Amino acid sequence: MSPLHVTRTLPEDATDAALRADVLHGLTVTPKWLPPKWFYDARGSELFERITELPEYYPTRAEREILAARSGEIAAASGARTLVELGSGSSEKTRYLIDALPLSAYVPVDVSESALTQAGEALIEERPGLEVHALIADFTAPLTLPATPGPRLVAFLGGTIGNLLPAERARFLASVRTLLAPGDGLLLGTDLVKDEGVLVRAYDDAAGVTAAFNKNVLAVVDRELGADFDPDAFDHVALWDAEREWIEMRLRSRTAQTVKVPALDLAVDFAAGEELRTEVSAKFRREGVTAELAAAGLELTHWWTDAEGRFALSLSVVR
Repeated sequence: MSPLHVTRTLPEDATDAALRADVLHGLTVTPKWLPPKWFYDARGSELFERITELPEYYPTRAEREILAARSGEIAAASGARTLVELGSGSSEKTRYLIDALPLSAYVPVDVSESALTQAGEALIEERPGLEVHALIADFTAPLTLPATPGPRLVAFLGGTIGNLLPAERARFLASVRTLLAPGDGLLLGTDLVKDEGVLVRAYDDAAGVTAAFNKNVLAVVDRELGADFDPDAFDHVALWDAEREWIEMRLRSRTAQTVKVPALDLAVDFAAGEELRTEVSAKFRREGVTAELAAAGLELTHWWTDAEGRFALSLSVVR
């Protein structure tokens, strides 16, 4: 059985320091905001898994449909011997690619050591001979990849790139380009622009699971920083910004209230109806994806969608 290699590039206290910095900044600017990465503690990850199974939430099913149908084509086009997955989580959908590619090595990158270890051990048990080099790292920061056989395919799935603002996306894609040598590629998952009603329902489901997921960020701040947010004092809001072509998730204060964050020696006033932005989820068109990749020095060479045209996987190969 091949070994699981785990490399930590984040300091042990990096998560706590980042949370403190994000909360201090986000709650003292106008409008207030918190980054969506803080949804994903154990409870948040469980809620998100439930979201992916909801009838309203199509992206996971649509992307899985593409991977199931097109992984052979992706393998033929990329010829990758190393698969690098950014924000790998459970590596569940990635198995389609792992099975199709002539892989020697898989490099999952995630901030969660437990998720990396669990997924890596499962893959090694299922696929003896596959080398797994897990990186505990923040994929939005510069990465140093282990020495593994080329060509490499860097996969960024799930439409997660839509959580980055345009300037952040530009920096991220430029940093990915620095990881790629000639013959390497980037496989990018992007949710596509579609009917506003379909989009809003995907982020405001009838069962209220997304609302609980959204409010979970407050529970994280309460637990980690001793804050006294009352999640029941906020309403979940999801809206479509047609100009920017993105969904925004927000938490709207039901009343005028003051929230204390003792770990930061901070008191935060909310007016009745004031909103705290918790996520942006941009939706894309092919021409926009092509342009953003080109600005980073990447040429889109292949484009696959699900049967209904809801979601796309694009491949850019470095010449």
